[in-house]
Amino acid sequence: MSGGSEAGFADFVEQWSPALLRVAFLLTGDRGLAEDLLQTALLKTSRRWSRIADQQAAYPYVRRVLVTTSASWRRRRRVGEVLTDRLPERSTLGGEGAPGRAVAALEGLPPRMRAVIVLRYYEDLSEADTAAALGCSVGSVKSQASRGLARLRVELAPHLVMHREDVP
Repeated sequence: MSGGSEAGFADFVEQWSPALLRVAFLLTGDRGLAEDLLQTALLKTSRRWSRIADQQAAYPYVRRVLVTTSASWRRRRRVGEVLTDRLPERSTLGGEGAPGRAVAALEGLPPRMRAVIVLRYYEDLSEADTAAALGCSVGSVKSQASRGLARLRVELAPHLVMHREDVP
């Protein structure tokens, strides 16, 4: 990477890392994995930085790298149990507050559905942009979003209690 290109990449990382970390967290559901995912995505991007035509619009490129890297990690991840004599400490993610329940419900979605929900509603992408980011059809995005929202409603409905005085 040349000096100017390196400085441009450093500026990009400084400006966009917090937003990209939030997306990575929503994709993985784990802070440590999210940091690893972001680091891997930024490393992959740094190798191609000089080839990115519009470096001002690099955020969608890196977001796509996050999604595809996350998907490849899930495919390679081996499922196994680790037996211990102690129970792990409770996670703060699944806490009693609404954000904790929402993140836990999001973690319960299949990976592709979770990616659609994160990109479509958290990142506020259009259906076409979400489809382009995931490399699928707009119809697939629509069906995954519809099914994902329905599952989130079912999962979160018991926690959405309205009191009689709250209803107009």
